[in-house]
Amino acid sequence: MIDLASLTINQIRFSLLKKEFTATDLAKAYLARIKQIDPKIKAFITITETEALLQAQAIDDKITKGQKLGNLAGSCMAVKDIYLTKDIQTTAGSQLLKDYIPQYSSTIYQRLLNQDAIILGKTNTDTFAFGASTENSGFFTTKNPWNTAMVPGGSSGGSAAAQIGDLCTFALGTDTGGSIRQPASLCGVTGLKPTYGRNSRYGITAMASSFDAPGAFASNCQDLATVLSQTAGFDPFDATSSQIEVPNYANLLNKVSLKGLKIGLPKQYFEGVEPDVKARTEESIKIFEKQGAQIIPISLPNTNLGIDVYYVLVPCEISANMARYDGLRFGQSVKDSDNLVDLYFKTRGKFMEPELKRRILIGTYFLSSGYYDAYYLQASKVRTLIKQEFQQEFKKVDLMLAPVSPTTAWPIGQKVNDPLQMYLADVLTVPINVAGLPALSLPCGLDSKGLPVGLQLIGNYFTEDKLLSVGHQFQQITDFHLKKPKL
Repeated sequence: MIDLASLTINQIRFSLLKKEFTATDLAKAYLARIKQIDPKIKAFITITETEALLQAQAIDDKITKGQKLGNLAGSCMAVKDIYLTKDIQTTAGSQLLKDYIPQYSSTIYQRLLNQDAIILGKTNTDTFAFGASTENSGFFTTKNPWNTAMVPGGSSGGSAAAQIGDLCTFALGTDTGGSIRQPASLCGVTGLKPTYGRNSRYGITAMASSFDAPGAFASNCQDLATVLSQTAGFDPFDATSSQIEVPNYANLLNKVSLKGLKIGLPKQYFEGVEPDVKARTEESIKIFEKQGAQIIPISLPNTNLGIDVYYVLVPCEISANMARYDGLRFGQSVKDSDNLVDLYFKTRGKFMEPELKRRILIGTYFLSSGYYDAYYLQASKVRTLIKQEFQQEFKKVDLMLAPVSPTTAWPIGQKVNDPLQMYLADVLTVPINVAGLPALSLPCGLDSKGLPVGLQLIGNYFTEDKLLSVGHQFQQITDFHLKKPKL
């Protein structure tokens, strides 16, 4: 019997080479657990059993023939359903694309396949990644494995739930305003939002093109480092991807010494958070202090404008990106329209989910004549101020530490009909996306209700190696990341 909960990426590859089990054995074990557990939490929209077993057999054949294995050989991934996967249904969590089969794959997914990773399925997401709880999915609501009456966070809630439920080795997500870090925090897993441009966005359905940051969930920082080493790097198909050299992150996990490390605590990020969240975060700060880190109070006053800037600029970009889903170029269309305009109205009215329509309408309003200068232009200027403010504070510290979410997971249905409350769930994560910085979410304990609390480490541009190194050392000292729900 394979103990899926204890397996890391390196252990899987090593075990395959030692022939302790086969890739097919492992894929079958994960698929069996998905069939057992997923009906309770509904993490997957599509389960790719046929593809998984074919990919696993190809790895086993490589071993038999003595061929070189990829760095992720045998590791089984869950893929957020906004990544295009050739010949595998990609819905973006919307009824609009429920019958869409891509003819090509996203760059990140293909790079992982090239390293012998195995796809187990496509995970649930808020429609086109618009949401903070996975309740806006066009299919169903994913449930938090720690308490199935609670949300898992969003929009990558399906991937986070699959990760903590031991339904995969690692999972892919995207982070536009906190959609990796927030579900990682609410589900008690490790999640990384890289610097904007570190990972290619090619082949991922766009939400807000200047904010979207593809990343991953894993059980620990070591696995995240291994995955990022494969996914990061310039992509000629994505003009916004960075040409900065990609280090081997897994070899740099002990690079940074905690002794003397300057950790900034932005006071605004500790205001208005639940007592349990604040307490767990402060306990983690003491752990870093015991290791010799210097804790330095800092201030980011424009952080309070981050949520306002985000919810002006992002709907504007959504409005532009969603124009293609008119039922002619992309998406389903009605069959009983009288003319072209009627076709557009009926198609969007029938197949687009409420949150999708809401954000298109808000963005179109902000971009309309007479309002562009008042909203979009002003928000763009404040975005620059927020970036400059972060850069000013990074002159004083090596990284910043804060809670990920002001609360732990909340009950399903509590906020779904109150968009403003839902938007405020991202108040501690969106400023990092506004600035395009990297940030890491680490489990740091449980609240009084037994729900996970997440700790956020924020770095300067392209310092993922530093974040992963500090996070890895934190996980060597603590066991928060090893805690699992009973399923």
